[in-house]
Amino acid sequence: MISDSSAEVPDIHREIAQLARDAHGTTNDTTDPADVLRAITASAVALLPGTNHAAVTLVRKRRPHQRAELESTAPTDPVSEEFDSLQHEFGDGPCFTAIWTHHTIVIDDVTTETRWPEFARAVADNTSIRSCMSIQLYTSDLELGALNLHSDAPHAYSDDDTQSLAIVLATHAAIAINTARRGEQFRSALASRDIIGQAKGMIMERYNTNAIAAFNILTKLSQDSNIPLTAVATRLVEADHPTP
Repeated sequence: MISDSSAEVPDIHREIAQLARDAHGTTNDTTDPADVLRAITASAVALLPGTNHAAVTLVRKRRPHQRAELESTAPTDPVSEEFDSLQHEFGDGPCFTAIWTHHTIVIDDVTTETRWPEFARAVADNTSIRSCMSIQLYTSDLELGALNLHSDAPHAYSDDDTQSLAIVLATHAAIAINTARRGEQFRSALASRDIIGQAKGMIMERYNTNAIAAFNILTKLSQDSNIPLTAVATRLVEADHPTP
């Protein structure tokens, strides 16, 4: 006789597939990455067996050899935020160490975890979390994004089927995040181009010069003041046309 949990697996696969179709169909150049992250964490709790809390954890290094900073994004509840807050406090935990080089980290039971003993003890003392799974979503030279799944029961992610489902969800999530971020970068590039164009036009009109000379003036101002070109252009435009 098939167990109830086994019978649920095909339905969960269908739900994850539908979520992927929805995400890939609605994620475009105008999608806010923050909305994508919130949809991912909410879906993780709704779809993955044993998952009570979820968040996307961002770990950033301002410089290559600097201590990393951690930020909890799109948490489903305060419990997930507290987990990340404790990682930040101890400077230790799955997102600070092994997950930089391994795609997936599982803590079967925080009460017996030995890789990050002080952090794990604090999680057990201060939260209801007893097991968790961290899945790498993306990495860059200075930033890591991971999907953190938490359960109030130990060994919730010890089963291969549950891990596979979580990884499938995370894979689709990573694609959706990447698409949304590319759209955000494209919009930012367009906005930068527009503001620089406005500033060039103002210089050309005011000083009766051509586009190349106007751009060179902006570039020199940027270099002399050690301020990004877009910021120099924005200051110039807003000086003549302040934002209401």
